[in-house]
Amino acid sequence: QVQLVESGGGLVHSGGSLRLSCAASGSIFSIGVMGWYRQTPGKESELVARITILSSNTEYIDSVKGRFTISRDDATNTVYLQMNSLKPEDTAVYYCSARTHTGYNYWGQGTQVTVSS
Repeated sequence: QVQLVESGGGLVHSGGSLRLSCAASGSIFSIGVMGWYRQTPGKESELVARITILSSNTEYIDSVKGRFTISRDDATNTVYLQMNSLKPEDTAVYYCSARTHTGYNYWGQGTQVTVSS
């Protein structure tokens, strides 16, 4: 079992920054990839960014490249999503995910990010 606790969402003006945190606990050794998804009402969730644990390779969707950075701190088992130059279209509920080596996905509770224009 893996537990994920997110923090860091909130309300920010367009052009502002936020940093999301996701603290993992439990069977940390089973995690292969961690990522951040986001969802808005009426839309499917989309993978925003992910990081591979062993190699630290990162991937981003095109709309956030150059603005968002995913990183991790192994000492605290925490993954971060630094979001800069935020736009109103970044408004969503952001979910942390952890995928195990066997392909099972764990999810955090979600944190609301609202960007006002």
